[in-house]
Amino acid sequence: MPDTSPRAHDALEITAPHRELLDQVLDKWSLDVLAVLCEGPSRFNGLRRAIPAVTQKSLTATLRRLERNGIVEREVVATRPVAVEYRITPLGKSMRAPVDALLDWIREHTPAVERARDRFDGAGG
Repeated sequence: MPDTSPRAHDALEITAPHRELLDQVLDKWSLDVLAVLCEGPSRFNGLRRAIPAVTQKSLTATLRRLERNGIVEREVVATRPVAVEYRITPLGKSMRAPVDALLDWIREHTPAVERARDRFDGAGG
């Protein structure tokens, strides 16, 4: 039987800083905001229209968290009235490949997950 124990360098280690950052950049609305901003800069109301289920309060909090973590930047646009435009940063763009990999995994494995849920729920889990 092959050895399936993880080697020391393969161990999955999730520390408190890892968990905090994951919670802040992969929360309920962050991926939606990043998906919109990956297509190009957007003003607040443009984001609200693109993500109709998000409340103003939640969108504001999400943008602030993403900005604090260097994933999104805001720029005051000298128009009348003054506007704020949000764009993804190079650091934020670097998240695209791992997020795409996770979404690919989800697409590939969702049927198996749904079957497991059905088995669990059917067994009175």
